[in-house]
Amino acid sequence: MGRARARVRAASCLAAVGLVAGSFAGVAHAHDGVSADDGGIDNAGATHDHHSHQHGGDEGHLPAGSENVRLVSKLGLKNVEPEKIADVGVFEGYAYLAAWGGATCKYNGVHVVDIRKPAAPKEVAFIQAKEGSAPGEGIQTLHIDTPYFNGDVLVSNNEKCKEAVGFGGMNLYDVSDPAHPTPLAEGVGDHTVVGQGKKDANDIHSVFAWDAGDKAYAVIVDNEEGPDVDIVDITNPKKAKVIAEYDLDEAFPQIVQNAPANLTEIFLHDMVVKQIGGRQIMLASYWDAGYVTLDVTDPTKVAYLGDTDFAALDPEALESGFQVAPEGNAHQAEFTLDNKYVIGADEDFGPYALAARNVTDGTEITASQGSNTTRLEEAQTITGDSVFAGRACIGDPAVPAGDPNAVDVAVVERGVCTFTEKVANVIAAGGYDAVLVFNRTGTDACDQTLGMSVEGDIPTFGVAPRGQGFAIFNQPYDDAACMAGTGPAQLPVPVGTKGDRLTFSSYFDGWGYAHLYRNESGKLTELDTYAVPEAHDPAHATGSGDLSIHEVAVSEKRADLLYFSYYAAGLRVAKIVDDEIVEVGHYIDEGGNNFWGAQVFESGGKEYVAASDRDHGLYIFEYTGGL
Repeated sequence: MGRARARVRAASCLAAVGLVAGSFAGVAHAHDGVSADDGGIDNAGATHDHHSHQHGGDEGHLPAGSENVRLVSKLGLKNVEPEKIADVGVFEGYAYLAAWGGATCKYNGVHVVDIRKPAAPKEVAFIQAKEGSAPGEGIQTLHIDTPYFNGDVLVSNNEKCKEAVGFGGMNLYDVSDPAHPTPLAEGVGDHTVVGQGKKDANDIHSVFAWDAGDKAYAVIVDNEEGPDVDIVDITNPKKAKVIAEYDLDEAFPQIVQNAPANLTEIFLHDMVVKQIGGRQIMLASYWDAGYVTLDVTDPTKVAYLGDTDFAALDPEALESGFQVAPEGNAHQAEFTLDNKYVIGADEDFGPYALAARNVTDGTEITASQGSNTTRLEEAQTITGDSVFAGRACIGDPAVPAGDPNAVDVAVVERGVCTFTEKVANVIAAGGYDAVLVFNRTGTDACDQTLGMSVEGDIPTFGVAPRGQGFAIFNQPYDDAACMAGTGPAQLPVPVGTKGDRLTFSSYFDGWGYAHLYRNESGKLTELDTYAVPEAHDPAHATGSGDLSIHEVAVSEKRADLLYFSYYAAGLRVAKIVDDEIVEVGHYIDEGGNNFWGAQVFESGGKEYVAASDRDHGLYIFEYTGGL
């Protein structure tokens, strides 16, 4: 592989590593005898955790208005509370909207809405999820015709919102009669303990299914393992089973790029499969590894076709005069109708990035802001002396108090306990203005970097490479020895040792946006990017809601027409003109919007787009602009 990176799977919100702040995670496994469920992040498990505390509410929105977009109808769904509604799928005159767990973990499931009359949608059923589990991303319905089943099948994912009773895996429902759905199988997926039943299936973040003739398959995002591309045989939906698992960056190392150095969070987030040229082609959104195309005609022998690389400088930010590293964050993507292009949604909910530096030796520190700790405000800087605080776990040497009359940064070594416990012990010691965490030993650690799911009322940064932690205290470091297990198990200086002077600052780098690529073999050529104008205006970093893209839907009638669900920036319609994305329409409601999903459908010869508003329910739109 081109460079080292984290392989830890963890259970909360991801902060993308390096120059930028991001979001995501799942439940970790132990590595090298060290508990890895400390909040280290390198997968898609916390997609909805980051939605829960960064989206919605009364933060504000852009001015209401519309252009070339007609609101056909909107429907408030039952038991909706802020941030309750997730993805939407449409099939044969019915819309299916996920009622995600949210903060309350109540009324989880799938709303079924009759949209055969787009101007008069009507909710006709609600599929109740099992207690403690909730669907979110990847709601989809399709027709399956195999020797074992002939009918319409709804697939949905499970992420736990109550650990004790919830389970993961995918669900399959017979919706041949949409008003009377029937369960076919629930909790199908990769089991952490073989033979322990469906409640042990790993959380999955998304699911996509396809009919391949006499066979039918689904691909799911495994939140909890390095092999996170799990393919399920659903030929007989009642006896669905996992038949293949892939870790794409291990199987196809060419998808990993060596620079920029911050692109370290590499995992599957979402995917689609489309028949192109008689083959089944998967388009996988693999976060910091970019967008990957694969031939999955034989799901047990997946073949690499192509992938994307992110530019050295974020191209959309560059258009606004900001020279910053790209976030990565390949969130979701689609092929255009003619398969000529790939349109990718680059999701980013952190308009401020982190710059960190060892002032004494003049080197950069690779770290990001912790997910739920006090964040640096715009242009805020913390500069202070480092103090080694050990591992800061219960049972370890106590964290010494910092100097209340100076700026002190507690430097903490990862290992044994959670990041949140470490931060709590630093806070209890008193006298510190910030915390920096550097990596432990282990083949999944050492000089690799990762984000942190962590809580605490103090700015917290990490996880920095182990060598950078050693350098702060002028200690020699050998990464090969660390990986081999022959290096020091802990930093060999006493707790309380003073080290180099460190500085951390925040700067604006914008919200998420869309990429346009030429669909080709090998490296896909990036042609253009698109963001709403306010997304790269520092004046809209706060107060206007989340100005990131979430999903793209492509027209089923025209190869050049695109629909973007853009959270607080509303629904956006764009055309591809001379290999560029050009906005041609938009809609923002009077009370603002919080759009998650978008799905194109046809009714009465017209094309419509269904959008899921997280705080309300279903919106149906028609693009009214010209050719």
